[in-house]
Formats: sequence, C-alpha cells, structure tokens
Amino acid sequence: MNAYVLFVLVSIGIVAGMLGGVIGLGGGIIMIPALTIFLSMDQRMAQGTSIAVMLPPIGLLAAYNYYKGGYVNMKYAMIIALAFLIGGYLGSKMALTVPVELVRKSFAVVIVLIAIKMYFTK
Repeated sequence: MNAYVLFVLVSIGIVAGMLGGVIGLGGGIIMIPALTIFLSMDQRMAQGTSIAVMLPPIGLLAAYNYYKGGYVNMKYAMIIALAFLIGGYLGSKMALTVPVELVRKSFAVVIVLIAIKMYFTK
C-alpha cells in the first residue's frame, strides 16, 4: 500500500467518523463516494468496504456515547438492527445481480432525493 492510498483511507475514516458522530452521516454519504472518487473502486466494492468498516466502530463507541447520554431507544434500535440485518443481506444479494452502473446511479438518485427532502423540510 502506497502513502497516497494510506493517506486517503485515513482521511476517509476521520471525516466519516467525525461526521457520523456529529450529524449521523458517514458510511454511504461520505465513504462510498470517497472510495469511488479517490481510489477508483467500483460501486459494489465501495459499498461492501463501507459496510465492513461500520460494523465495529459505530456499533461500539459512537452508540455507547449516545447511550450514556440517554439518547438511544434500545427497543427501537434492536428492532431496526434485526430488520437491517435481513435488509442488508437481501440488498447485497440484489446489488450483486444487477449491473454496477445501475447500482451507482441508483445510489446517486437516492442521495439527491434525500438531500432535496431535507433541504425543503422545516
């Protein structure tokens, strides 16, 4: 691994981690575009890498801080986690069967739609 790749990976991790901790963004919004733009990963590789990255740190440290502050509804979190486990499995199976270009474009459309909704909602 060369110095550029290491620098990019550390930068992605710091920025995604900070934004994840501060405003709940990180994986899809920061890591996936950064991996595709700066390291030329295809969409599937970036998505898989982003998911693998998020397993330990988000589940352990960031959530723990919010829990200590009284900002975690454990019942809701457990239900969503179980559904997320199933949805993640099904979604990844689906993503592997369609052309990577369609996955990339779908990702972009979803991000734009979320941004528009958030921008115009009070």
